[in-house]
Amino acid sequence: MRLSMSALLLVAVCLACSVIIGKISSVINVDVAEGEISSNPQSDDDKHASRRLKYQDDHLPGNRIPGEFADNLFWFLQISDLHISVFHDISRVSDLREFCRTTIDTIKPKIVLASGDLTDAKMLDNMGSRQYIEEWQTYKSILEESRVQQKTLWLDVRGNHDNFNVPGLHSSENFYRNFSVQGTKHLRSYMIQVRHDSDVYSFVAVDACLDPGPKRPFNFIGVVGLKEYEQLKEFDHQANSESNFTIWFGHYPTSCILSPSPGMRPLIGSSGVAYLCGHLHQLGGIVPNMYTLQKSGNLELELGDWKDNRMFRLLAFDHGLFSFVDVLHGDWPVVLPTNPKHALFMVPGKESTTSMLNSSHIRVLAFSTAAIKMVRVRINNGEWGVCKNVNGSLYVFKWNATRFKKGIHHLTVEVEDELGRSKTVVQPFSLDGTRLAFSVLPRIALMVNISVVFQCMFGGMLILCIVPMCLTRFMHKLVKNKKMRRPRLGVGFLQDWLRKIWILSTVDRIFFPLTIYALYLTIGPWSIGEVIENHTGIIFAWGMVINGSYLPGSLTYAYGFIQLFTYHFPLTLYLAHTADKRFQMLYVFDNCSMLGYLYRHLPFIFIVAVQMAYAYFFWLAYGTLAFVLGPLRTWSVILGIFLWFQAISLQEKCLSDASLVWISKSAGGRLSVAKEDQEEQKMVTSAA
Repeated sequence: MRLSMSALLLVAVCLACSVIIGKISSVINVDVAEGEISSNPQSDDDKHASRRLKYQDDHLPGNRIPGEFADNLFWFLQISDLHISVFHDISRVSDLREFCRTTIDTIKPKIVLASGDLTDAKMLDNMGSRQYIEEWQTYKSILEESRVQQKTLWLDVRGNHDNFNVPGLHSSENFYRNFSVQGTKHLRSYMIQVRHDSDVYSFVAVDACLDPGPKRPFNFIGVVGLKEYEQLKEFDHQANSESNFTIWFGHYPTSCILSPSPGMRPLIGSSGVAYLCGHLHQLGGIVPNMYTLQKSGNLELELGDWKDNRMFRLLAFDHGLFSFVDVLHGDWPVVLPTNPKHALFMVPGKESTTSMLNSSHIRVLAFSTAAIKMVRVRINNGEWGVCKNVNGSLYVFKWNATRFKKGIHHLTVEVEDELGRSKTVVQPFSLDGTRLAFSVLPRIALMVNISVVFQCMFGGMLILCIVPMCLTRFMHKLVKNKKMRRPRLGVGFLQDWLRKIWILSTVDRIFFPLTIYALYLTIGPWSIGEVIENHTGIIFAWGMVINGSYLPGSLTYAYGFIQLFTYHFPLTLYLAHTADKRFQMLYVFDNCSMLGYLYRHLPFIFIVAVQMAYAYFFWLAYGTLAFVLGPLRTWSVILGIFLWFQAISLQEKCLSDASLVWISKSAGGRLSVAKEDQEEQKMVTSAA
C-alpha cells in the first residue's frame, strides 16, 4: 500500500511531538529518592560532608525535635527586582522605604536577601538602557535613612538591570561597587556565614552577570565563567564543612545561567537546601508560584517582583525544617507555619519527616504591625485549638503527631490582630513522606535550560524556512527527469501551498537570496554598533564580541527566532503566494482588478512595517551605527523589498521550469492537476 505525502507528514509530526514531550518529561521530573544527594562528582570526603543534613530516622538529635520553646528557630526575608527608576512609578521607592522601616521593624529578620535588579537602568522610552547614578543614590539613601543595616544583615547581589551598559567590574559605570551594601566588599559572588543558637547558616550569593555588561536585551541569560565557578566550588566546600544549613541565592534562575560542566544545579544541590532567585517576574503573572525541587536535591524558588507586584518572602529554619511564604507588601498579618511544614516543599536527604513525627507542638510564626490578638489551629476538620505565644512571634499548640502519621493532612491556621485584620492559611502536610506534585509550568520554567530551548527554537525555525524550499527544488528535478511522480496531498489547502512553495523554489533569483540570508543568520554578524556606550561590539547568533571579550550566545537565539518567525518565514510564504499568482497570470490568464491587486499586497506592507518597527527599536537601543550596519534588521527590509519586486515582475522564462510540472498539456492552457490525478478522480466519481 502506497502512503500519501500527507500521511507521511502526519507520522513525522507525531514522532517529533513524542520525542519532544518525552524529553520535556525527563527534564522536569522532580522525583528525588529519600537520601539521594547531589550528582556532583566530588571526593568521598565531600560526599560525606554533603550528607551532614540527612537525618537518620532512628537517631534524630534532640535539638532537631520541635517543641514548645523558641530555640533553633531562625527566620529571614527575601526581596527581588526592585527596579528603582528615575522615570517610572515612584511608589516603588516609597513602598521600599516603608518596607525597610515598618516591615523590617515588625518581622525583625536576621537577614534580608535582595536578589538583584536593584535599579531599573532603562531610559524613558523603555528601549534604551544605561546606568543612572540617581537610581543608585536613591537605593543607598533608603537603606541609610531607614538605618536598615543597624536592624538586620542586608545581603544584596547584582541583577541584569544593574549591569546594563557596564564595560567592566572596575568601571566607573559599575555603581554597584559604590552604592550597594555588599558591592563595597565583594565585586561578584560571595558567602556570608551567620551563627544562631548552636547552628551555623551559610548564605552564598551567585553573581551571574555578564562581564562586560551589554545594553538590553542581550544580557537576559547569565553566565558563570570558569574562574567564578571555581570560587563557588570553594564556597560550597566551605559551607559543607563549616555550616549546618546553606541557602544559595542570586538573580538568575538556574535555567537562565550558562556555566561550566556539570553546571550550577549539582553545585547548589551539594550543600544547599534551597536556591532563591527572581528575574522572571512570575512570567508576567502566568506563573505566580514558580517553585520546584531540582534533581540535584534542592528547592528552587523564584520570587515575584517588587517592581509591579510588591512581593517579599518570609523564610525560616525551625529545628532543621525549612519553610517559607510569599507575601504581598502591606498584607498583614503575615503567617508562616513551621511545624508541620508544607508537604510540597520537603527536601529529601536534607530534611526528615521524623522530626515532625516526634515533635510535641505545632509551631506558627505570626507577625503584624498591631498586636496579635489570637492564633488558633486545627487539623483537617477537627476542633480548633488556641495557640500559646512564646517569645514574641512564635505561637505553639500541643499535639499528638502520631494520630496523623499516614497520608496527607491539612493544617489550618487563623490569625487575627487587634485592628481586626485576619489571615487564614491552609497547609497540607505529611508525616510518612507522602509527596505532592509541583505544577508543570513552574517546573518547565525552572528546570529546562532556556539557552538550549532558544537554540532549538532558532534551529527549528531555520529548518522550517529552508528545508521545504530545498526539498521541493530537489523533487522538482526528480519529477522533471521522470524519476518520481509529482506528490499528491489529500488536502486541497496543502496541495495549493505545495504548488506555491514548489514554484518559488524554481525561481533562482528569489530562492538563493532567501536561502543564503537564512543561513547567513547562523554564522554572519547581525549588527555592528555600540553594544556598550563608547565600546563597539559585534553581535552574532552564537555570541557577542565586545571590547575584546567574548560573550556566548543565548538570548541572541531567541532574537533570531523572532526574526525568522515574524519576518523571514511570512515573507517566504508571501513571496510563494505572489510567485504563484504571477504564474497563473502568465499561464492561466488570471485577471485581477487594480483594487484586488492592491489588496493582494497588503500582507507584504504589514510584514515590512513590522520589520521596520523592529529596526527602529534596534536603533533606539544601540544607536545609528548599529542601525546602518544591521543585516538582521535594516538590511533585511531592503532584501524583502528587492525580492517583492522580483516576485511581482517575474517573466515567463523564470517560470517556464515550473510550468513543465504544473501545467498539463491536455488542459488547454489552464492550470490543472496531472493526468493520473484526473483519472483517479474519474474512477472515484464512477464508483460513487
